[in-house]
Amino acid sequence: MAYEPRGDQNDRGGGGQGQDGGFVKVRGRRPVTDYSSTIIHWQRNRVPNYKGSYVGEAERPSASYIIDMLPPVARPTSPADTIPAKHLHSSLNKIKHPVNVVRWTPEGRRLLTASTSGEFTLWNGTGFNFETIMQAHDSAIRALEYSKGDDWLISGDHDGLIKYWQPNFNNVQSINAHSDPIRDLAFSPNDSKFVTASDDSTLKVFDFALGTMETKLEGHGWDAKSVDWHPTKGLLVSGSKDHLVKLWDPRTGRCLTTLHGHKSTITKVLFEPIRGSCLATSARDQTARVFDLRMMRDICLLKGHEKDISTVAWHPVHANLLSTGGMDGSLFHYLLDSPNTPAGQQLTVAPYDSPDPTTTPAQSIWPTHKISFAHDYAIWSLDWHPLGHILASGSNDRITRFWTRARPGDTEVFQDRYHIGEAAAEAQGTWDRRGNRRQRQEEEQQEIEDEMDALVDQDAQKPAAPPGLPGLLGIPGLPLGGGIVPGIGSAVPPPPPLIPGASFHLRPSPCLA
Repeated sequence: MAYEPRGDQNDRGGGGQGQDGGFVKVRGRRPVTDYSSTIIHWQRNRVPNYKGSYVGEAERPSASYIIDMLPPVARPTSPADTIPAKHLHSSLNKIKHPVNVVRWTPEGRRLLTASTSGEFTLWNGTGFNFETIMQAHDSAIRALEYSKGDDWLISGDHDGLIKYWQPNFNNVQSINAHSDPIRDLAFSPNDSKFVTASDDSTLKVFDFALGTMETKLEGHGWDAKSVDWHPTKGLLVSGSKDHLVKLWDPRTGRCLTTLHGHKSTITKVLFEPIRGSCLATSARDQTARVFDLRMMRDICLLKGHEKDISTVAWHPVHANLLSTGGMDGSLFHYLLDSPNTPAGQQLTVAPYDSPDPTTTPAQSIWPTHKISFAHDYAIWSLDWHPLGHILASGSNDRITRFWTRARPGDTEVFQDRYHIGEAAAEAQGTWDRRGNRRQRQEEEQQEIEDEMDALVDQDAQKPAAPPGLPGLLGIPGLPLGGGIVPGIGSAVPPPPPLIPGASFHLRPSPCLA
């Protein structure tokens, strides 16, 4: 991906002489990750699969081959080239709060984050700068999900309240779904239903259009921490504090089966979105597991974390690339077909390759790549860009970070402070504590200025809304300014009819002169 680094040391926070003799501050250039040239390069050189799928120059480990980088969709069988090892940017608000959820907008232009203060924050998906902020809930937002059709957004908070949002963040409905905090949300494949998981140990299936509960799923003995709906089937999965993973029929509310294996609280359950045959789970026992729904058993045991695993994320293009976030701030990436067994550990065989797949233990998988110091505290949420080239992470350290693959020839990325720690990076000269502190202060000041500019734009004087009918605000399909029903309460009178033979001369606007 095209990447423009921040400006030289001389143009960071520098200044210059203004037209009136005053001092003008010059803002440094932002790091920008633009995928347009990469996508166009691939589209110009791609051919049908039976001809090799690509006829352009092959990428090599040299900086001169940056222009030959390919997006993940162009190389679905090469997940190793997609592993996000490079830190792009750290985004943080002026008033900092822990980030509970991060979600890319459906078109991938922006990243939406939800915090414990109940605020939505939008970050630009290319320059990673602040765009806007709004107070969405009165309590901490715990769950966030876009519909499959990209037309709606639902959010759940600590008070058990669910809100419906249009893509322009117009709130059209609120539902008191649970009396306890909502921990997770998921849409059905056709967006007609959605399911919630709550600390009251129940799951509830709602009709999206009516906003009413259809089915209440009871069976967990403790808090329900996570839930997901299969991408193509009528199948639900839930994980609870009772160490159990359950599969449900959303039509009847019946528990189909219970998957055992974890020894502590389940933190995340997630269906594989491409083929839909696997299920990933993570728990506070420092492991994650991958279950095969066709065999109803675990096939992979993901090891390597020294602390509990808080979240997992499947890649949207590569079905065998799974990322995990730990309670200690570590970010690990696993290739499920590459065990990467370290020295001194016993080699294990995959159930698929064994004579008796039903009794063979799950294969131990170790991380292909580790970012041990990705965050200072627990990573609560991970989400991939729809194109699969950027991974966003939200953490309890109040920072949202963006990660992508290293460019050809870029080897210093593996020696930065996120991989080896601040002390080791400073000793090797790959990180300057004082310079980083100055750069961080400049970035924070820049974010504050961006946020103040955006708030000024939001608070600008708006034209008075035309009179309309009470109670019709926010109806989908009607103008956002104020629910005017066509034919009722016309706000603007029609123009007078033209007089035959008369001519009008419009004076140019002073703004256009």
